[in-house]
Amino acid sequence: MSHRFDILGTDGHARTGVIATKRGPIHTPAFMPVGTAATVKAMLPESVAETGAEIVLGNTYHLMLRPGAERIAALGGLHRFMNWQRPILTDSGGFQVMSLSSLRKIKEEGVSFRSHIDGSEHFLSPERAMEIQRLLGSDIQMVLDECPPFPSTEETIEKSLALSMRWAKRSKAAFGEQPDHACFGIVQGGVYPHLRARSAEDLRAIGFDGYAVGGLAVGEGQGAMFRVLDATVPYLPTERPRYLMGVGKPDDIVGAVMRGIDMFDCVLPTRSGRNGQAFTWDGPVNLRNARHANDSSPLDAACRCPACRSYSRAYLHHVVKAGEIIASMLLTWHNLAFFQDLMRALRAAIAAGTASAFATEFHRLYSRAQMEDAEG
Repeated sequence: MSHRFDILGTDGHARTGVIATKRGPIHTPAFMPVGTAATVKAMLPESVAETGAEIVLGNTYHLMLRPGAERIAALGGLHRFMNWQRPILTDSGGFQVMSLSSLRKIKEEGVSFRSHIDGSEHFLSPERAMEIQRLLGSDIQMVLDECPPFPSTEETIEKSLALSMRWAKRSKAAFGEQPDHACFGIVQGGVYPHLRARSAEDLRAIGFDGYAVGGLAVGEGQGAMFRVLDATVPYLPTERPRYLMGVGKPDDIVGAVMRGIDMFDCVLPTRSGRNGQAFTWDGPVNLRNARHANDSSPLDAACRCPACRSYSRAYLHHVVKAGEIIASMLLTWHNLAFFQDLMRALRAAIAAGTASAFATEFHRLYSRAQMEDAEG
């Protein structure tokens, strides 16, 4: 493996470890803030690092469209371009082609589509997806896969899965030999356990530095997602990192960690921060609610981010309602800090052998708080 992965402790299926890269360690379980277009929205890179993040995610689809992979390479690569010297993982763009672009035409060679920005025509193959990621210089590169919509029939998923596995083999060949860089395969198969198992076994036969679980958090619900993980993780090699793509809500993350997942990414903390929602140890808080207008207490007394350290709930409510830019800045910082604090707490609980008790209490608090916030 290009990046060494050491498992430091286990508790049931949950595990804590460290991925060693030339740009620094990634302690797992790990949450990757999403910097889709070479920036984590409303945050400076230094601020992202201050939250405790050790790795961020960039996206092939967005960066190939604007400003272009060749341009970023000529300017010194993605790390220099976005002023982030820690590890970067790049998604291959398959999900964005499905969710954002128009006039998609999928065939064996790859997928043609029109840009959601200006309608220009593009073609993305497994070889081109890996070439773009090589030009960007990302530390962890993902294979190109097809992401069928949910729900889809078993027949549709099986056909899509076969194509994704052929693309995975081509992606791995195109990745080639890149010292100090890693290539991850992506398990697909919808909500069908036998297809998930087949996908995992096919990817293991190809051989990857890590294994992602894709095609979830697309509307199937938490229960179905957990059932898919229960059916998939046993087929993944224990000595490689496991990455659940696009997840997610704090209670989703806790449940997935308990099922053996090591890495996560999601736009939720940043998107929620821009829309007035904060995540706390007592559950999510909607700062648009009038009940915060006269509340002089901090957002979360256990948090040391600038939003909690220097401002009241009343002030945060005010700037959210007024649409001030500082609201997005403060709440995004807080949410990213909370997600990193959650990962630290999970790592500590696994190391102490108390992960199950931690997960039970966390789910209890979050279930109660989400009901209370919806009523408020």
